[in-house]
Amino acid sequence: MACEQWQPQLDSYLDNELSVEAMRSLHAHLRTCPACTADALARVQFKRSIKAAVGGRFAPSAEFRAKIQKSIAAKPRWNWNFGWKLATAALALVLFAGAVTSYVGKQSLERQQFYTELADLHVATLGSANPVDVISTDRHTVKPWFQGKIPFSFNLPELQGTDFTLLGGRVAYVGQSSGAHLIYQIRKHEISVFILPAAGSDSVFGADSKVERRQTFNVEDWTQGGLRYVVFGDSSADDIQKLSALLKAAVEQK
Repeated sequence: MACEQWQPQLDSYLDNELSVEAMRSLHAHLRTCPACTADALARVQFKRSIKAAVGGRFAPSAEFRAKIQKSIAAKPRWNWNFGWKLATAALALVLFAGAVTSYVGKQSLERQQFYTELADLHVATLGSANPVDVISTDRHTVKPWFQGKIPFSFNLPELQGTDFTLLGGRVAYVGQSSGAHLIYQIRKHEISVFILPAAGSDSVFGADSKVERRQTFNVEDWTQGGLRYVVFGDSSADDIQKLSALLKAAVEQK
């Protein structure tokens, strides 16, 4: 009966269209209801598939642009009048604008797909009966557990004197890369920290660090020491920034 109350609101929840109070209430329900969590995850994946299909529909291929450019260059005219020159210049401008729009659109789509995939992992993990594979609040226990399971090493911050608690971690697979997925807790909120190989991702995501709002979550990501760090959760932007600062300081001490 409780699920019947919440399921009609799942799409509005995922589109960030509910009130703040309703968002918090539904999020609290998802933390205790695996059925609704699975339903929410399925809807997120469906929305992501639609965005991916629509996003790539109108982007002209490199072969198409090359064919158009070749057809223009194949028939040079030395007696062009002003109107023909103007038309050719306009066409060249359209082709250039299309190439730029395609490149920027691809970046935006890849960035959106990246965050949507992390949202899937975050929601699915917190809704799982076993959210982490290594359960410990001790960074000296969690960090060594990843050795041999992922192709890099990382450092974790000391949390003594802070409001954060390390709950544990698991191996996550994002795109074609394996990385670390750590779960931290502050008050009643769980925050996911993803550590992944950077692998040239600055061209898509940028190297600068800033907090952004993605769906119902706050996110901060940055590249440091050849790795991409993403702090992801429904906690406040201030909490996300504080945990990010601790992680950055730990990397510098490595």
